[in-house]
Amino acid sequence: MTVAVLQARMSSSRLPGKVMRPILGQPMIALQIERVRRSRRLAEVVVATSIDPSDDPLAAFLATIGVRVVRGPLDDVLGRFIAVIDTLGLTGDLVRLTADCPLADPEVIDACIDLLKQGGFDYASNGRLRTYPRGLDVEVFRIQALQQAARETNAPYDREHVTPWLYRPGSPFSQGELVQEIDESPLRWTVDLPADFEFVRRVYETLYPANPAFTSDDIRALPFAWREADVEG
Repeated sequence: MTVAVLQARMSSSRLPGKVMRPILGQPMIALQIERVRRSRRLAEVVVATSIDPSDDPLAAFLATIGVRVVRGPLDDVLGRFIAVIDTLGLTGDLVRLTADCPLADPEVIDACIDLLKQGGFDYASNGRLRTYPRGLDVEVFRIQALQQAARETNAPYDREHVTPWLYRPGSPFSQGELVQEIDESPLRWTVDLPADFEFVRRVYETLYPANPAFTSDDIRALPFAWREADVEG
């Protein structure tokens, strides 16, 4: 069983509360979860948020739409992932997603899962050798690998960013990279700044009413979709 863990918090430093900002009358995170749930390989989408009071409204909202939430330390995001594993008794593979990617592509998620399984890898992603737009990021890994990382590292960077211990030089884990022929790495489809949110809002307002299951190709066909990254997301 492969489960997606979507990490989310309200206390973003650059755009606080962005995950609950409304688009077409729905919080942004709800639209992202709707997209992720179209994956054919995922058994469930779980949100890992913090025990900080600032995340109480997020957890309460997710409960109303039937999304399981596991809460843990605000800064130790790796610890949150381990809490998801322990709380739900998971034994399969995990997909790591972040709540600043509301245009997540279920087909890319499935392709990354397939790469991990078919290649026999411990870790697979499309973000280290980036050819996809920033905002379609996916990481998939064996639960046992993440558990080992949690035991081996107390470095704040590793604990905040969850997976660096799995792929840094000298890692004991095998790694696969999902790439596409066209390099779209300069494109910015993620949400860190107000301009990013306005871009995503415009995408949804243009495509979602006629086709809630719009694809990345539908986004690519929009004349305003070709915006390049000017900051790190």
